[in-house]
Amino acid sequence: MSEPRNRGSESTREVIVATALRLFRERGFDATTMRAIAAEAGVSVGTAYYYFSGKEALIQAYYDRAQTAHELACRELLACETSFAARLSGVLSEWVRVSEPYHEFAVKFFKHAAEPTNPLSPFSSQSSPAREASIGIYRQVVEGSRDRMDPELREELPELLWLLSMGMVLFWVHDTSPGCVRTFRLIEVTVPLVDRLVGLSHLPGLRGITKDFIGAVHELRP
Repeated sequence: MSEPRNRGSESTREVIVATALRLFRERGFDATTMRAIAAEAGVSVGTAYYYFSGKEALIQAYYDRAQTAHELACRELLACETSFAARLSGVLSEWVRVSEPYHEFAVKFFKHAAEPTNPLSPFSSQSSPAREASIGIYRQVVEGSRDRMDPELREELPELLWLLSMGMVLFWVHDTSPGCVRTFRLIEVTVPLVDRLVGLSHLPGLRGITKDFIGAVHELRP
């Protein structure tokens, strides 16, 4: 008896999430209320709050959904490709592709995510599960690469690549080019530079610089 109820609960949850995201895109985050979400989803306000404590929790559900979509989109690439540059370029590009339907929403929503103390910030404790899952993808990028790199840098690189992706997200939010071609171009010109720096990191003459850089990262990390 419990299995059908679980499926029904999950279905209701997904309907609420999908409805919220549609209304956020159409009306904006601030103008959308939990009451409006419940009405459009065909559930009571109490039911909506049973599944989600508020609009912020719905955005966290969006983060989780987007992260899952990104992981699925990258699965084949990460299973087959062994070049660091190709793996990184593919993962960044797939993020842009799976995020495309939410580009207009992201533009309106960004002011909330950009606030350091806002729970919707990708750096907040509330966003930790999605953040760690995203860093996990970049860990796969590094661990599945056969390219030579400094061992210490290899350990730190997943989080550094995630930070790089956050810069790309900022660029993407402001990208008004058709199909976000400027963001794809940013990936195209940035990845070879990162690849070159990572490839040089194991050379004797540059290992000291690599160690200094990693030390600075450790010092500045919250």
